[in-house]
Amino acid sequence: MTRPNDRASGDITPVAKNRKAYYEYHVEETIEAGIALRGSEVKSVRQGKISLQEAWCHVEDGTMKLMDCHIAPYAFADASTAPSPVRSRQLLLHRREILKWQKACAQKGYTIIPLSVYVRNGYAKVKIGLCKGKKLHDKRASVAEREAKRRMERASRVRH
Repeated sequence: MTRPNDRASGDITPVAKNRKAYYEYHVEETIEAGIALRGSEVKSVRQGKISLQEAWCHVEDGTMKLMDCHIAPYAFADASTAPSPVRSRQLLLHRREILKWQKACAQKGYTIIPLSVYVRNGYAKVKIGLCKGKKLHDKRASVAEREAKRRMERASRVRH
C-alpha cells in the first residue's frame, strides 16, 4: 500500500532558482542533494526565504558544503537560538558522488554551483551543477539565441 507522501509520488514544491547561474556558466552535469538544516531554517526555506545569488559549493574534509547561501531567520522563532543566515551548510550526498564531483571540480575552470532549491516530500533539496564559466562572447550568444527564440514564438502566435 502506498501513501500520498511516499517517495515514489515525487511531490515537488519549487522554492528558489539561481537564474544567473545559467547566464554565467555552462552547466555540464547536475545532481540532487539534501541540505542539512537546523531548527527553523526548514520553515524559512518552505516560505521561500532563501537566496542563491552568491552561493557556491566546495568539498572540504570529504563532505560537500553549500557556501554563501542566505536563509533568512524564521519570523516566529526565537532570535537567540536562530543559526547564522549565511553559515555553511552540509550537502547530503554519497561518498562516491562527492569524490566524483571533487575530481571534476579540480579541473581548470570548473566550479560547483547550486541551481535551484525545492521541497520534495517534506525534505529540502538542492539541485547542484558542475559548471564551467562562460566567456563574454558566449554570454552574448546566449542572449541572442534567447531573443531569436522569443521572436519565433511571437511570429508563430501571430499566425495562429
